[in-house]
Amino acid sequence: MSSLQDLLAKRAALEQEIEATQKRERQDAIAKVKSIMAEYGLTVADLSTKGAAPKAGVGKGTKVAPKYRNSATGETWSGRGLQPNWLKAAIASGKKLDDFAL
Repeated sequence: MSSLQDLLAKRAALEQEIEATQKRERQDAIAKVKSIMAEYGLTVADLSTKGAAPKAGVGKGTKVAPKYRNSATGETWSGRGLQPNWLKAAIASGKKLDDFAL
């Protein structure tokens, strides 16, 4: 069985080896990136995503104009997602969805 001092020494040696390996792999990655950039004539400015067209569907939670309004309370619904309770109750009482259209 190893002593505590032996285990601590092994851990310190492993940590040094891990750090050296991380530095070496990082340097290799940087060299690969520089090589690819040189091959395609890219600059750091080319890597920026500023000014790029936004992808469709990105931006969860965007507002949509309401399509239906409860004239009694002023509550609105965009027509997306589940119907609100006030609209369900009104439809159940015999009114039509079109009665609430804006």
